[in-house]
Amino acid sequence: MSQTITSSDQLHRIVIVGGGAGGLELATRLGRSLGKSKKAQIILIDASLTHIWKPLLHEVAAGTINSYEDELNYFAHASKHYFEFHLGRMSNINRAQKQVILEPLSDGEGHEIAPQRSIRYDTLVVAIGSTSNDFGTAGAKDNCIFLDARPQADRFQREFLSLYLQAQARSLSDNAAQHLNIAIIGAGATGVELAGELHHATHEFIRYGLNSINPRNVNISLIEAADRILPGLPPEVSAAAHQQLQKFGINILTSRRVTAITGNSVECDGDISIPANLKVWSAGIKAPDFLKDIAGLESNRINQLVVGATLQTTRDPDIFAMGDCACYIPQGENRPVPPRAQVANQQSILLAKSMKARLNGQPLPAFSFSDKGSLVSLSQTNSVGNLMGKINVQGFVARMMYVSLYRMHQMALHGVFKTVVLMSKDILARTSGPKLKLH
Repeated sequence: MSQTITSSDQLHRIVIVGGGAGGLELATRLGRSLGKSKKAQIILIDASLTHIWKPLLHEVAAGTINSYEDELNYFAHASKHYFEFHLGRMSNINRAQKQVILEPLSDGEGHEIAPQRSIRYDTLVVAIGSTSNDFGTAGAKDNCIFLDARPQADRFQREFLSLYLQAQARSLSDNAAQHLNIAIIGAGATGVELAGELHHATHEFIRYGLNSINPRNVNISLIEAADRILPGLPPEVSAAAHQQLQKFGINILTSRRVTAITGNSVECDGDISIPANLKVWSAGIKAPDFLKDIAGLESNRINQLVVGATLQTTRDPDIFAMGDCACYIPQGENRPVPPRAQVANQQSILLAKSMKARLNGQPLPAFSFSDKGSLVSLSQTNSVGNLMGKINVQGFVARMMYVSLYRMHQMALHGVFKTVVLMSKDILARTSGPKLKLH
């Protein structure tokens, strides 16, 4: 049987599905304004109990941060910011009855905790983000790790550490040099950042006695179908990143399309075979498959919900979509706004205003993306990027600017005082504890 979750009051109910950067920031803003003043009931739904900023996942995968120390608990955060949190995964939308349908809830062992449920909404905001797009490449699903969420990043970190532990054990009886081959498919921001972070991690392992694999014997291959890495950024930024990664000894292959992936190799066109113990897919994104034409809403070829300037879906003004799962093409343009964290941040700010205007019967504001530029981390001490489409930056200054993006996300969620406390905690943890997650 299914259950329907309703409210006894008559407050306008705003339901946000997806607790990523944009969805969580929106729920927090609305909770502080409309929820606290009892002008609306704010509900956030997510399939996980905790939130971690997605741009940190490459550091989680490399083990250079501990995901359990940087996570945020949705229940605890909701209780402090005047909104409700419901654990669940959306499977459908009933537009006639204005309900979000959630899958049955199970524990880690497959036991059902709660049956299928439905949650009523007056206004619905879909903010479920994106997943990796393997473009149907043979063997990708079975042999690659996709860094879409923290469990996948944690899995990579465990497998990465296990290979070092195995090599350490073998070195006791085998004097032969131990090698490790890692292939990263896709040289966008995620792939490039992961390559740089893994290079840093290989040198950190030495500090903690896991020295059976010499960093020179860790072969990291970065494979890109375009003619340069970071194809979405200016050529000067791409060239600077390429040069730095080459200094790290990373094998960069551009203009190479992956044709198949096996258990121990990546096959590319031109009869190139790259040996790989670990394989990560970071080439392309799409919205989750179940969004395709969900409830009769318009979607595009990568399952994104098509929205207008107000971020309302084209076929239902009571349903909004934002972030990576939404497709908005500004008037006069032929390409949608890019799937970046800053887009989700700007859309959450806009929708916070839109919900207030909606309650007051006022016209909704239109979204206009202001591109502040992009920053890409190459290691713990270096970054490259472009600001406002005009200024190229790199080195320590770019790294500090990159770190500030996460602090701005924290300030949107916690305010200035708690963010300062969290910064202090992070500094103490990095100076007193190991610089690499070893468990």
